Amino acid sequence: MKKTSLNKMVFAGTVFAGGIVLFRNIRKKNGKKVWVYEDNDMRNSVTVDREESVNAQYDEAEKGLTQLDSAFRSEWQANGFPQTHRELENLESGK
Repeated sequence: MKKTSLNKMVFAGTVFAGGIVLFRNIRKKNGKKVWVYEDNDMRNSVTVDREESVNAQYDEAEKGLTQLDSAFRSEWQANGFPQTHRELENLESGK
């Protein structure tokens, strides 16, 4: 084998090995960075079930409700669910 072809093979092997090392380092650095959005689901939030409703100072019906209860109340009103036991009993009895 000629000396020049041996030098080319050594150079190519060195470049290839360096590329692998560089690729592993880049992959290792990027692998640790994971972008995660904050949890926006109210049911998984700890503070939402403890803090008073935002609309409590404006709406009399919201006083004493937590933010989670307020969200459920809004959903029930939008879907037409009865708000009190009396309304539920009247609906069940057919009045």
